Amino acid sequence: MTSVAPYLNFPGNCMAAFDFYRSTFRGEFEFLGKFGEMPPGEYPLSEAQKDLIMHVSLPIGNGSYLLGSDTIEGYGGPMIAGNNFGVSITADTREEAKRLFDGLSAGGKVTMPMDDTFWGSYFGMFTDQFNINWMVSCESKAQKG
Repeated sequence: MTSVAPYLNFPGNCMAAFDFYRSTFRGEFEFLGKFGEMPPGEYPLSEAQKDLIMHVSLPIGNGSYLLGSDTIEGYGGPMIAGNNFGVSITADTREEAKRLFDGLSAGGKVTMPMDDTFWGSYFGMFTDQFNINWMVSCESKAQKG
C-alpha cells in the first residue's frame, strides 16, 4: 500500500524542530542522517553544513510519519517561506514509484530523476505544475516487487 507523509524543510534548525516534535509525539527517530554522511557530490559542503540534517524520519502513530531535512544550497535550497514543505510518497514497488513520479511530475520541473540512491531507496523529486514539492520513493526491501 502506498503511503503519504508531510516532509518539512528547515533553514538549519531541523534537529531542534524534530527534538521538539519527538518530545511531543513521544517517539524515537527511525532514521537520522546528516549531510556529512553522504558520498562526496558535485556541491562541496562546509564543516557546518556536514552537521545539518539530510533526512529524519519520526513515527507519529498509526503508521504515520513526520519527515524532514535542512535545506542547503545545491541540495534543494534555499528555503523560502511557502516551499518549506512537500509531500513524500512511498510506493510498494519500483514500477508504482515510477508511475506516480511520471504522472505527478508531468508539466512540472524534475529536480532529481528517479534513480537508486546511496541510502538504498529508488527515489526522485520534483515540483509539480501547481508548485507543490514532491518526493517519491520505493524502499530497498520493497524493490523486488
